[in-house]
Amino acid sequence: MNLASSLDGRLLFAVPKKGRLNKAVLGLLEGAGIQFKPEHRLDIALVKHLPLALIFLRASEIPTFVADGNVDIGITGWDMVQEHDAGAATAGVGQNQIAGSEKLLDLEFGYCKLQVQVPQRGPYIAPKDVVGKTVATSFPLLTAQYFAQLEKELGASELGTTEIIELSGSVEAACALGVADAIVDLVESGETMQAAGLKAIDTVLESQAVLIRSRNPSNPELVDKIARRIEGKIAANRHVLCQYNIPRAKLADATKITPGMRAPTITALEEDGWFAVSAMVAKREVAGVMDDLVKAGAQDILILNFQNSRSGH
Repeated sequence: MNLASSLDGRLLFAVPKKGRLNKAVLGLLEGAGIQFKPEHRLDIALVKHLPLALIFLRASEIPTFVADGNVDIGITGWDMVQEHDAGAATAGVGQNQIAGSEKLLDLEFGYCKLQVQVPQRGPYIAPKDVVGKTVATSFPLLTAQYFAQLEKELGASELGTTEIIELSGSVEAACALGVADAIVDLVESGETMQAAGLKAIDTVLESQAVLIRSRNPSNPELVDKIARRIEGKIAANRHVLCQYNIPRAKLADATKITPGMRAPTITALEEDGWFAVSAMVAKREVAGVMDDLVKAGAQDILILNFQNSRSGH
């Protein structure tokens, strides 16, 4: 079977082939029940039990492929989507007409910030100090947009136009090498920038991984099914199942502590006057919830992880 025929009738799903998002994306897909087998020596994998194919691309390419309709859906960073959209806006395409892509879900991983960074011991304190200077970045369109707006707000024509230099890697070294006065680059923990002697003076954009779709996907029902699966996995990552036993007299107080997503599940036990309660609880709150349940009189408290969920629509 050749490549074209193997993709025939399949929804095309673009995912990062490498980089900071790759491992987390593959884990998300596995948790959402999207099983696949990579094709030998090809950046393509056919998904089992669904008319779906994964297309492995660079994260920076995915917004373009989705927007142009070459693939139906994709996962990439919101920073990449916004850089693409800034290019479409520069080309004269209205914001509501940016060809064919829309965000379906925030995926709650891959968090980072696109920040203006300057030398720690330099003369620059605020973003306005960099206007008219030279700025290096791998996000030239967003950076140009940011400084154009800043120049407009400051009425800083006498300072000249900020020069944007595009670099594809090692942007953090640009100031030390004398290439630029400042940089605009992605920051996760900030440790790399600190090691390079840089400090942040403004945030251009906050980013995370997102699921995007073409405005005209080949199979809208399948897009919705995939989105629901991924949304369910995200909810499962965010919650645990809390189970406990409680006497009737204390049931009302306990269920106020664990109201669940819609309502807790309550089942009478064989022991007279006792009930078993199950409810979803946010992971970040679970320790406090357990403490409160003990005070309320709950016994036999269990916390269970689960793989996926569906809330319905």
